[in-house]
Amino acid sequence: MTQSLKWAICLALMCNVVCVAGQFWLTECTPVYIQYFVKFFIIGVTVLVVAVPEGLPLAVTISLAYSVKKMMKDNNLVRHLDACETMGNATAICSDKTGTLTTNRMTVVQSYLGDVQHRVVPDPGQINPKTLDILVNAIAINSAYTSKILPPDVEGGLAKQVGNKTECGLLGFVLDLQRDYTTVRDQIPEERLYKVYTFNSARKSMSTVIKLPDGSFRLYSKGASEILLKKCSYILDPNGEARGFRPRDRDEMVKQVIEPMACEGLRTICIAYRDLPSNPEPDWENEEEIVTELTCITVVGIEDPVRPEVPDAIRKCQRAGITVRMVTGDNINTARAIAAKCGIIHPGDDFICIDGKEFNRRIRNEKGEIEQERIDKIWPKLRVLARSSPTDKHTLVKGIIDSTVLEQRQVVAVTGDGTNDGPALKKADVGFAMGIAGTDVAKEASDIILTDDNFSSIVKAVMWGRNVYDSISKFLQFQLTVNVVAVIVAFTGACITQDSPLKAVQMLWVNLIMDTFASLALATEPPTEALLLRKPYGRNNPLISLTMMKNILGHGVYQLVIIFTLLFIGERIFNIDSGRNAPLHSPPSEHYTIIFNTFVLMQLFNEINARKIHGERNVFDGIFANPIFCSIVLGTFAVQIVIVQWGGKPFSCAPLNVEQWLWCLFVGVGELLWGQVIATVPTERLPCLKEAGLGLEPGEEEGEEMAEDEEEIDCAERELRRGQILWFRGLNRIQTQMRVVKAFRSSLYEGREKPESRNSIHNFMAHPEFLINDLIHNIPLIDDTDVDDESELSRYQHLHPALRKPPPPPTQPQPPARTRPTRPYRQYSLPVTPCNRNNNNNSSSISSTVTHGNNNSTNAVSPSNRSPHHHYHCHRNHYGRDRPMTPSAPHLAHLFCVETSL
Repeated sequence: MTQSLKWAICLALMCNVVCVAGQFWLTECTPVYIQYFVKFFIIGVTVLVVAVPEGLPLAVTISLAYSVKKMMKDNNLVRHLDACETMGNATAICSDKTGTLTTNRMTVVQSYLGDVQHRVVPDPGQINPKTLDILVNAIAINSAYTSKILPPDVEGGLAKQVGNKTECGLLGFVLDLQRDYTTVRDQIPEERLYKVYTFNSARKSMSTVIKLPDGSFRLYSKGASEILLKKCSYILDPNGEARGFRPRDRDEMVKQVIEPMACEGLRTICIAYRDLPSNPEPDWENEEEIVTELTCITVVGIEDPVRPEVPDAIRKCQRAGITVRMVTGDNINTARAIAAKCGIIHPGDDFICIDGKEFNRRIRNEKGEIEQERIDKIWPKLRVLARSSPTDKHTLVKGIIDSTVLEQRQVVAVTGDGTNDGPALKKADVGFAMGIAGTDVAKEASDIILTDDNFSSIVKAVMWGRNVYDSISKFLQFQLTVNVVAVIVAFTGACITQDSPLKAVQMLWVNLIMDTFASLALATEPPTEALLLRKPYGRNNPLISLTMMKNILGHGVYQLVIIFTLLFIGERIFNIDSGRNAPLHSPPSEHYTIIFNTFVLMQLFNEINARKIHGERNVFDGIFANPIFCSIVLGTFAVQIVIVQWGGKPFSCAPLNVEQWLWCLFVGVGELLWGQVIATVPTERLPCLKEAGLGLEPGEEEGEEMAEDEEEIDCAERELRRGQILWFRGLNRIQTQMRVVKAFRSSLYEGREKPESRNSIHNFMAHPEFLINDLIHNIPLIDDTDVDDESELSRYQHLHPALRKPPPPPTQPQPPARTRPTRPYRQYSLPVTPCNRNNNNNSSSISSTVTHGNNNSTNAVSPSNRSPHHHYHCHRNHYGRDRPMTPSAPHLAHLFCVETSL
């Protein structure tokens, strides 16, 4: 725009200002005109200030800060503010067992010693002295010396367990056997320990080597019973002598001893030892050869009671639409029993309980890569993941978050206490670290720290998170109502009467009420149990619901009707002078003071209505539980009285008499009555709100339009489109494979290995133990029938391009494709009678799945006899027909593998 054009526009505006309604600018009236311009400018700026809801950031900040402070009292130390609000939308919680769902006070209650199972702690006289000495030494030495039992703080109380709780339980077992573990530790201090294999989540065992007086070595080992028993070749008999321990003896012990203990919710620990010669000295770095051929001393059952408040907390989570999953390193039978006691699983429910080994077999393909599609088939029904590693926890969390099976994206909360739980805590939407048992790494990776390690504190975090969301919604409902009414009244009144019914200072006072005071009042509402009676909102739900929009419009209409009635006929109602069209410097009028007073009182009573955003009728429910709200409402009312009665000209107010005050209060109380009328109107009966786009469910209209389009397209057209797509795909891949064949024939690729594909969504977790070489043939990792049509086209890739033609239809019936038997998902329904024989059989099948490991089974698929459909990826063609890759073109299948790797 040129400079001359700018001056022309300014001149035109000045002419419009000079000549208004045929009246020209008078020089002697210039000061009056300027005062009017200043007045109108002030009104415009005031309307702009009121129209902008700048109090929303303040409300969010106050609500989060207040919640964080209050959550400290509920044992939730919040490290990131946004975790409060995120926790309110949580749909899944992956919780640890030990210390979170249980008391983390371990006690040995059962034991298997000398071929005798003791249901209670045995008397020392019932145990062979030799066996008792070895047992005491194995427990006292093969434990962290920082783990100890201290006297209780209060006389008659329980002894204090310091250090690792499992080791404290075993040390308590030694004390129950009337032996002192400190004597053993004094004889063999920590400095004399020859070699220590510390505990980790992979081997789930710990071993310690000491040097005996004769120069030989003795290894003490303890760990998960079903894992350590595999390494035992001997067991102590009632006489304290070692006898052979065969695999069938181990299986019998698992069925008769370990599974019954696990079914009662006990953690089973095996304690063993081994004597090693001094000449030649063993290779201590080869742990696999050292920790083998052990002699089993005992198998103990450790009880970790469920926290009494946990079942009720889990029940509240399930009622609130939150799925609770247990991820633990314990035996699957123990985990399932504890899950039943906590209420995570119920008899007759459709759920899955699997261990980490089975979990990895189901989610990985033949290359050991994790596939999201496989995870999506498991996690919706998964309730217990036992014998899991930290990697398994991270995989499960990532799989649930990345899943698109459900409409709403899952919001996952995770609890963890170990250093290895850091990746899972970081990946989760909200990570909870244990404040007592948690490591510094876990706390640093978390969003919230549970200072009491209790699951019920997580439920309180959910309540506070939902309360933050509701507090912001309450503030929005109140502020938007004030904004709509104030802007319309000020703008319309200024246009019609040449003066705003609400003066500038009055509008600023209203802005102070609806921003700062309303933020403090509505953002400090305490949470209630009613917040757990509804489902999570969802990450994509609008902040203003249909019910809120109904309340905003309904109360706005009521206030506008009242204000405009008082503006145009108020002087006749109260028999007072009209305040409309008053001179420039006229004193404040009672007419406009009544309008201002009525408007403020309606906002105060509407602030009470704004406490409920879901259509509740009792707006006074719990109002006295929030002293801040009551103080702000009463304080605002008191200041309003002072402003009206003694504000005078600065606030443009004239004092009102008692009758006028009573009428203003009556109209204000009418907001509460009108709120009941609005609550009576069903939200579904207001189509205007849905037409505005607020009530449209995601994909509702789109789905209908797609359905109509699908009806217009006939089947022949769809088949034609599919055929064209398949044809172009086939041509493209044929050209690609030709280039691969030429490259393969060149000497450039001679003697070169095919690189391993790294296309997994979890590249760093593609463990070699899950490759096809280690898999049992009857556990399907991929459906044999999922093969693409290029397998048919690949038969003709060796021909010259000019001689190629589409494959002829088969004239002879093709032999059926070789398929491997499939194993359905193992889904459990909790038995009504615990640990019956069927349950034990079922559990043994689980254990057998876990114990397969990397044994050289004759059924394993070897590289030499592997068929093409065992070795390569399989695909499904475009039409959904399943065709196996024929064994007649193994070399072409190999070229296809080279192509994909390149």
